[in-house]
Amino acid sequence: MTAQPFVLVRGEVVREVPPEIARFSVTVAARDKNRPAALSRLAERSEAVRALVDEYGDAIERRETGDLWVRPELKRSGEKVTGYAGSATTVVTVTDFGVLGELMLRLADQDQATVAGPWWELRPGSPVHREARRAAVAEAIARAREYADALGAEVTALLHLSDAGLTAQPLMMTRAAHTMGYRAAGGAPPELELDPQVQTVHATVEARFAITPPRLAPE
Repeated sequence: MTAQPFVLVRGEVVREVPPEIARFSVTVAARDKNRPAALSRLAERSEAVRALVDEYGDAIERRETGDLWVRPELKRSGEKVTGYAGSATTVVTVTDFGVLGELMLRLADQDQATVAGPWWELRPGSPVHREARRAAVAEAIARAREYADALGAEVTALLHLSDAGLTAQPLMMTRAAHTMGYRAAGGAPPELELDPQVQTVHATVEARFAITPPRLAPE
């Protein structure tokens, strides 16, 4: 019995697309010799961050509490407490990039605040992923037909299709405001324009197609 001839191909597509969301973090800190005073100051600064972020309404997709810690500060030797320190981090997800720079600078202008980011991303369920997968399948079909044509054959059926992986690869930010933590000298903080970073989406499939018997030219 003659084995069914087939071709095994890979379909691969790379897309560069604009990001859909940006994330950044803002951390406020407090320190005092008195524990209640340190805790109260930390709570006040955290609430100020929440209130400022809430001013931006629908431009904010999500506001989440990150790391929160409070610890006693000790002398270099012994266990005598000299004061208390703490910090609270908030992670903010923004969809309106037009207000991103302004928001980050306003937060950086708060007392004892450190701002880091932004980190540009696609949403996990972005249609860009689906479109890339479909394009990778189309590429595999086209490649199989090219190989079959070179053999004087035709593609007749799909025998196997596997997803070789789909990954979004956001680049690390290289411009403007990795970390900010300062007080503006008089008046409002300066304006800051941020350039959203292109996101690379990579989709790969492997497929096996049955073909008609090749018509190989004699040597």
